[in-house]
Amino acid sequence: MIHVVRKMFWDFEKEEQWLNEISAKGLALTNYTWCKYVFTETPKNEYTYRIELLDNVPTHPESIAYIRFLEENGVECVSSFGRWIYLRKRSSEGAFDIYTDLESKIKHFKRINTLWNSVMWLEFIIGLANILIGVTNYFTSSSSISLVNVILGGLLILLGLVFLRAGAPIRKKIKKLQQENLIRE
Repeated sequence: MIHVVRKMFWDFEKEEQWLNEISAKGLALTNYTWCKYVFTETPKNEYTYRIELLDNVPTHPESIAYIRFLEENGVECVSSFGRWIYLRKRSSEGAFDIYTDLESKIKHFKRINTLWNSVMWLEFIIGLANILIGVTNYFTSSSSISLVNVILGGLLILLGLVFLRAGAPIRKKIKKLQQENLIRE
């Protein structure tokens, strides 16, 4: 039987944890699209899930080679969305960790941080541009469209602040891992 769950996550680690909790209940992820998870029934705890943000899109030759390498080691790429891939491995085959050293964990978190920062700055720049257009139009032509630009710009800047806040745990995690790495060296 197929189960569809619509849910949104800002934190990939919480999403991973949730997927593994769902697996413990006997559901296996078969597909993911924007905020939509599709599951089928399987024995409880059959799979362990991990989520990774790739350097390139999954269709890029480097990504294809990497996914092929994972598959050769018993890891299945269940789904992808943008540069994100959803991976699983049979729980019976032992622990499933993509990153076993601190440097690769730090690199992964930096990729995620770069993605969050890019979206955040895009929102800020487009929001500010809309506000400037709205204010300029208001003083030059007294158009009612100016108000729409100002409101839209304000909303985009607020959205940028949401991304700034959502990226804070990632930045903290990077600092923590870097400090831990320094202690180990």
